[in-house]
Amino acid sequence: MSGALKTPETGEDTGDAILAASTNSRALAEDETFAGPAPDGAIADAPDGGIVDPQADMPLLASPAESLLRFITCGSVDDGKSTLIGRLLYDTNSVFDDQLDTLKRDSKKFGTTGEDLDFALLVDGLSAEREQGITIDVAYRYFSTGNRAFIIADTPGHEQYTRNMATGASQAELAVILVDARKGILPQTRRHSFITSMVGIKSVIVAINKMDLVDFDEATFRDIVKGYEAIRPSLGFTSVTYIPLSAKNGDNLASRSDRAPWYDGPTLLEALERAEPETLQAGSPLFRLPVQWVNRPNLDFRGFCGTVAGGRVRRGDAVLSLPSRQRSHVRAIFGPDGEVEEAEDGEAITLTLTDEIDASRGDVIVREGDPIAPQTRLEAEILWMVDRPLIAGARVIARLASAQTPATVKTLREAIDIHSYQPRQANALLMNEIGRVTLSFDKPLVATTYGESRELGAFILIDQLTNETVALGIVTGLPEAQTTLLGLPAAPSVASVPPEERSAFDRAKAEWLGPSLASDAGRARGVTLFRAAAAVMMAIIAVLLGLHVWQAVILGVLDFVLRPYLRRLMVPAETEALPVDPTDVRDGAGI
Repeated sequence: MSGALKTPETGEDTGDAILAASTNSRALAEDETFAGPAPDGAIADAPDGGIVDPQADMPLLASPAESLLRFITCGSVDDGKSTLIGRLLYDTNSVFDDQLDTLKRDSKKFGTTGEDLDFALLVDGLSAEREQGITIDVAYRYFSTGNRAFIIADTPGHEQYTRNMATGASQAELAVILVDARKGILPQTRRHSFITSMVGIKSVIVAINKMDLVDFDEATFRDIVKGYEAIRPSLGFTSVTYIPLSAKNGDNLASRSDRAPWYDGPTLLEALERAEPETLQAGSPLFRLPVQWVNRPNLDFRGFCGTVAGGRVRRGDAVLSLPSRQRSHVRAIFGPDGEVEEAEDGEAITLTLTDEIDASRGDVIVREGDPIAPQTRLEAEILWMVDRPLIAGARVIARLASAQTPATVKTLREAIDIHSYQPRQANALLMNEIGRVTLSFDKPLVATTYGESRELGAFILIDQLTNETVALGIVTGLPEAQTTLLGLPAAPSVASVPPEERSAFDRAKAEWLGPSLASDAGRARGVTLFRAAAAVMMAIIAVLLGLHVWQAVILGVLDFVLRPYLRRLMVPAETEALPVDPTDVRDGAGI
């Protein structure tokens, strides 16, 4: 190298001398022992004439799992949920050596099991969890056996963190509900069981833990089974398996224990491998795509992005955008790897349409003829998750699928008694209580019942001031909806039919009801019944005052027919008018 400095003693380049002086002899020795890539001759010497596999002598791993099962562990505090998962991972050889070394160190520092390994530390990773020895947040773990792959959600047992348990349960297919053999079924066990049933889980395993602390007493096990069977009819579970075990010691977890010779059922791992859980349908058989984002990279492309919430869509299908009800056809479907001919439930896609329709985030694209409809009111079951009470009239923000709108809790019909699972009257809903409410939306949301679609039948409620999630809920009824489960459209109100298409009777009915009542079938029925009752009362009073029956009947009929006109004549300022729809932006509409 021209211009390089030379050492006066050796004449070597100064840079080379520095490198030689700084060489790590130990690293150099290790490097010299590495054989490097096999030479051509070595390939020829290989038994099969190919490249030598450095892992050829390693034991074969289990065959790929045939199916995937998502399940949660839940129950009351200190029932051993995290310990059960940690021990299950350990017994199925799903813990790496470095994790095991860390577990040994952490067990001495944070453990609650003396000199033994504290398997709960494998899933309780937050510092607050380790300091307090509790689970706070949901922890997800993956493991597999030769027969199946599993995704576990370890959920907290403290009543304070019930919201986290509900979050983990929302995507599970099966629940492992732990019961402490010493304490039996506790209120939080009942609450978690009800939430499990509420979100649609039908198959559960009741793991009666800490049997070693009661000497694997069969009578204790039978008493707990009897107690849970007493509350099972209120939960709607179709499959319940009871297993006595000790999560700490591994009894009846991955291998059968000889400490319970009276038990002849499966181990927990066997039950999980064999489980065929029955759950609510993940999506409707009808195609529905909640729009999450409108992809507009250039002037020539407008795509509607989202995850298919049910059914299947193909190129050329006739579709409808809700709530605007604009029609079009599918021009193209794009998946993660490019354009495809069709897509089905659970796939993330981008749709392009043949027409330029107005659709944005929160809208739902459905196949034409789908009976689903936008809703401004619905019945729901909710889990209230904050320490301030919920009362009727509360204003919140409702988020359902990709749409959100301000909403009002119109009525709080009842709360669920967590001990008896029976409804009771309630003026307020307290933290972690489950109630049945009626919600009213400021703008229509496309929704259906939770039993038909998880994506379009579940929602959360958000505090308008703090943006805190205050409740999660499922749709149980649609007062204004088409009967989607039967596939029959609801009868339109009188006001929804153009005047020129109405019959003479319908026009007279609309005039008698008034524009506001004619547009609301529910209120129209109520007011009609009220007017009929008033007319009957008028006729009864007339008979009591000495009129003939036929005269009283005529008086009652006249009262029923003429009462709304008399009201308008006497109080013209209160004449009913059609309510203003803030989402209607057509020409002439008020916004």
